[in-house]
Amino acid sequence: MSNTQAHQSRVRSVAAQVAALGGDRAYIAKGGQHHVVPMPGDERFSGRRVDASALNNLLEIDAANSRCIAEPGITFEALIQQTIPQGFLPAVVPELKGITTGGAVAGCSVESMSYRYGGFHDSCESYELIDGTGEVRRLSKADDDPFLFEMIHASYGTLGVLSEITFKLVPAKPFVHMTYERFDSPERFFEELVRLCDTGDHDFIDAIAHGPNDFVLVLGDFEDAAPYTSDYTRSHAFYRSTAERDEDHLTTFDYCFRYDTDAHWMTNTVPPLKWPWVRSLVGRWFLGSTNLIKWSNRLAPMMKLKKRPEVVADVFIPARRFLDFCKVYENDFNFYPLWIVPYRVPGTYPWLTPDYFAWMGDELFIDCAVYGMRNNGPADKSHELEQATYDLDGMKALIGRNHYTRERFWEIYNKQNYDTAKAALDPNGVFANLYDKLGNTG
Repeated sequence: MSNTQAHQSRVRSVAAQVAALGGDRAYIAKGGQHHVVPMPGDERFSGRRVDASALNNLLEIDAANSRCIAEPGITFEALIQQTIPQGFLPAVVPELKGITTGGAVAGCSVESMSYRYGGFHDSCESYELIDGTGEVRRLSKADDDPFLFEMIHASYGTLGVLSEITFKLVPAKPFVHMTYERFDSPERFFEELVRLCDTGDHDFIDAIAHGPNDFVLVLGDFEDAAPYTSDYTRSHAFYRSTAERDEDHLTTFDYCFRYDTDAHWMTNTVPPLKWPWVRSLVGRWFLGSTNLIKWSNRLAPMMKLKKRPEVVADVFIPARRFLDFCKVYENDFNFYPLWIVPYRVPGTYPWLTPDYFAWMGDELFIDCAVYGMRNNGPADKSHELEQATYDLDGMKALIGRNHYTRERFWEIYNKQNYDTAKAALDPNGVFANLYDKLGNTG
């Protein structure tokens, strides 16, 4: 059986499951670990199970046209193990090994090439999709239902089952040289960040705020050879090295997943996992985003005993309001490290309301990622962060805990366009409505 025939057989199997639902509510079981934040009493994956876990294969690397075709369940770890030897990377590689190409489309995956290329979805050219009736459809940016194509991003699995993704590749070399620039004020840091995003002199740009006046700009560049390579897969945490070193070298593979071992710094919520000897002894079972998410899911029932789960959120702040955000964040939250990723939006997205997009008023956004903020005080910091983001003309990714009223949610997300896409792709409502699934998770 050819690669194409095997893919078509897998797609037919999933399509048959969807067609057999008869209008019953369902959820997509993609295999592996979901990268939405576990919640007590989580109902996001309730209903009948559509098993799409077999859709996890790389179908083609078209080197001549810098293009890749893959199924949505392939992880970026497995994907780039095959693209790097051919001299390519996806334009955006999310920072955790277990994130899948489908998850990067349906969610909002950005990384340190996003200042140039946008999100992973912005590099995509076409999708094959199994709609809510079991029909297999082709959507593309240029020719086949471009409106529906654009609505798939940020739909979080509520419009259908992705079965194939065609996306662009960019040239890559085997190693990445990182240089670190330090700033003692958000103003000086932001000025240089914007300048470098405008000049485009580096392959990768992101940053870490270790404190309100301790910013490290992390600049990465591909290189053919490296004098040494560091290892942050066991005893040492990458984020700490940015406060101690002036430069570093990693293999391109390890650069892409430099945050994976600690899921940024979520290991800080379990203090022994910060100790080198513990990491060396039991790291293979506990370190790495897949292990950490797996343990979080196993311990989810115990989360009901906590007043609130830790805050895990990505908030996208228009560049023009970033310095305002820094002041609000220091005064009201004061939790560090903070991951900072510049993200240039190539155009308007139809899943956002035109008024809200105009309100945000920028093409450069700063993704400020909060990982593991304690939330046991009298005020709910998760809700406060969501409100602060709204007040600063930004928006929050829906992967974590959300508190939106229905009215506020549809002020941000384009209900008219979403309902149009829902009617076209899932007329029987077998997949949850976006607000019902993620708009208010507690």
